[in-house]
Amino acid sequence: MPKPSSLTASVTGFELPLRAVLAAVAIAGASTSQAQEGAPPQIYKCVDGSGRTVTSDRPIAACLARDQHILNSDGSVRRIVPPTLTTDERAEKEAREREAAALNAAQKVAVIRDRSLMQRFPDERSHLKAREKALDDSRKAVQKSESRVVLLKAERKRLLEEAEFYVGKPQPAKLRLSLDANDASLEAQNSLIQNQQAEVVRINGLYDSELDRLRKLWAGAPAGSLRSP
Repeated sequence: MPKPSSLTASVTGFELPLRAVLAAVAIAGASTSQAQEGAPPQIYKCVDGSGRTVTSDRPIAACLARDQHILNSDGSVRRIVPPTLTTDERAEKEAREREAAALNAAQKVAVIRDRSLMQRFPDERSHLKAREKALDDSRKAVQKSESRVVLLKAERKRLLEEAEFYVGKPQPAKLRLSLDANDASLEAQNSLIQNQQAEVVRINGLYDSELDRLRKLWAGAPAGSLRSP
C-alpha cells in the first residue's frame, strides 16, 4: 500500500491539510448528532476564497478558514461558525484578548481614580488647602535650616576673628577643628535647604498637574476620559 507524501486529504475535490479535514469531520459529527436528535435542518453558507457564495447541508470544506453562516429553513441566520484556528492564530487571538482585557482594566482604574479625586476635592479651595498642608513640612524645614545657617555664619565670623591673632603662627588645634566643623555644618545645612526647595518644586508640580485634571473634570469631562499625566 503506497504511503501518503504529506498529511493531506481530498475533500470534495480540494486538497486540504489534515487538521482542516479533522475539523470538518468534527463539525459534521455535531451536525449529524443534531439531525439524529430531531433538530430542524441546517443550511451552511459562506463566501470562499474566490468570492463565490457556497451553500450546503453540511460544513463547507472550502470555507474552514472563513466564517460559515448556519441558516434556518427561512434563510435567517441561526448562528455563525468561526474559522478553524491554527496554533499560531489561536495564540494571536489570545494575545489580543489579553491586551483588550488589560486596557479595559486600566480604564476602570482611571474611572475610579478620577471619581475618588473629585470626592477628595469638590472645589479649588479644598485642593489649595491640601497643597498648603503638603508644603508645610518642607517650608518649615527650609526655615529651620536657614536659621541654623545664620547662627553658623555668626560663629564662623567669631572664629575667623580669633584666627587673625595667629596669622603667620600655627593655629591651635581646637580652633582648626572648630573651623572645620563649622564648614561641614554650613555645607550640610545648605544641602538640606537645596533638597527641601527641590521638594517644594516637586510638590507644586504634582498639585499643578492634579489641579489641571480636576478643572477639566469639574467642567464636565467624564471620569476616565482624560489622558494620564
